Amino acid sequence: MKNYIKVERAKKDVTQATLAEKIGVSRQTINAIEKGKFTPSTLLALKMARYFETPVGDIFELEEGE
Repeated sequence: MKNYIKVERAKKDVTQATLAEKIGVSRQTINAIEKGKFTPSTLLALKMARYFETPVGDIFELEEGE
């Protein structure tokens, strides 16, 4: 799954640590999601979308074959 978390963080000038704190996960979790090493749960994806005030589909995108 492709994601645009880093882009959204840059738009809001937010660090991984700040985002993690706001949605209740570790900075390492945010880092793993950004690098594509971890796929977030639906709940976590929705929390991110709410934080960034954008639809989930603007942050996460299924890649071909998923």
